[in-house]
Amino acid sequence: MNQEILNKAEELINYTNGNICNHCLGRKFSDCVEGDGNEDRGIRIRESLNLDAYNGEECEICHNLFNFIEDDVLDLVNEKIELLKVEFDTFVVGCKLPKEIVEKDQEISDDLDFNVEIIKKEVNREIGKLLEANLKQNVDFDGEDVLVMADFRRILKEDIENPVKVRLQINPIFIEGRYRKLVRGIPQTKWPCTKCKGRGCEECNFTGKQYPESVEELLSETVLKHTNGYEAKFHGAGREDIDVRMLGTGRPFVLEIKEPKIRKIDLERIAEEVAEVAKGKTEYLNLKFTERKRKAEIKVSSPDTYKVYRALVKCEDDIKEDDLEKLQSLHMIQQRTPIRVSHRRADKIREKEVKNIEAKFIDSKTFEMIIKTEGGLYIKELISSDEGRSNPSVTEVLGTQAICAELDVIEVGIK
Repeated sequence: MNQEILNKAEELINYTNGNICNHCLGRKFSDCVEGDGNEDRGIRIRESLNLDAYNGEECEICHNLFNFIEDDVLDLVNEKIELLKVEFDTFVVGCKLPKEIVEKDQEISDDLDFNVEIIKKEVNREIGKLLEANLKQNVDFDGEDVLVMADFRRILKEDIENPVKVRLQINPIFIEGRYRKLVRGIPQTKWPCTKCKGRGCEECNFTGKQYPESVEELLSETVLKHTNGYEAKFHGAGREDIDVRMLGTGRPFVLEIKEPKIRKIDLERIAEEVAEVAKGKTEYLNLKFTERKRKAEIKVSSPDTYKVYRALVKCEDDIKEDDLEKLQSLHMIQQRTPIRVSHRRADKIREKEVKNIEAKFIDSKTFEMIIKTEGGLYIKELISSDEGRSNPSVTEVLGTQAICAELDVIEVGIK
């Protein structure tokens, strides 16, 4: 160890009146002294200076914070695991320290010109090493199951019986798939009662819900049971109206389960159980675990997204089969926010593309239309014109008021 390092180490020891633990001493030289961790570096520096071993007096920087890690943190983490009955494979560590410790550590670095890691990083690392060794689980900064947060902010207060606190933040799991809605009258997500706003009243039979079931709930209730999760949140790639079926290959979705105590679940078994509960009303296909970012990706509209619909159209006046050829003129559609959703959507004009139309004549006032469109085009309003807010429209092109009597989504295209 060169003399320059030893001189600076002696300066640091004098600055703290000799009251500096091996962790804090070694940390200030972590960039230039070899060792198996900062505590080992501190021991080596003392030996090179022919000093006695650290006597355990209260460190002027950390106030012997690292003793609390060894004595308290592991037991507190194990207590939380037992209390919550949580299962996990990976974790990361965070900590909260008294501001006096953080400020003193930075003051010494500034005064003596040290440019090394802050004390929080060492605390997190030491806790991580302790937990990895004892829990047989791994630190993972990219996909952690649990965040272990150790709070040391009360260790400087006197007469505190339990100065260290530990909290486990259980990160969500995300399940991706596609759903098919085979009957009409079911919303995609739970719909609070419009009268009581979800609190429960006579009108909703004290369920708090406008509709007794939803695509979300028919799946999430079973998943929550298997994961012992706190709450589920459904993220769909768009949504269809309550009276619209979702057929074909289904609509992409991500189900987010918050605070799952059990993470290793059998998705094939869950799909089978859900099928029994749903009784042919909904189906959930290709369930798989996915990443957090996927819930945002499936919601993003892009020129590549498209939808294919089958609409049963009723006309006020008689039409001829040849009239249906006029529908090929529908291409770029200007749509002002529809009246039926204007209370919850911004009032603006959107331009959407009709990519393809196939029409099948049924009788003089009825035909079926298969229409492929850019994502986000309102089909019911494309047909009815929505009092002129959709332009052009089926009503305008055929010269008679047309309405969508039935609508099915038969394909949702998304990356």
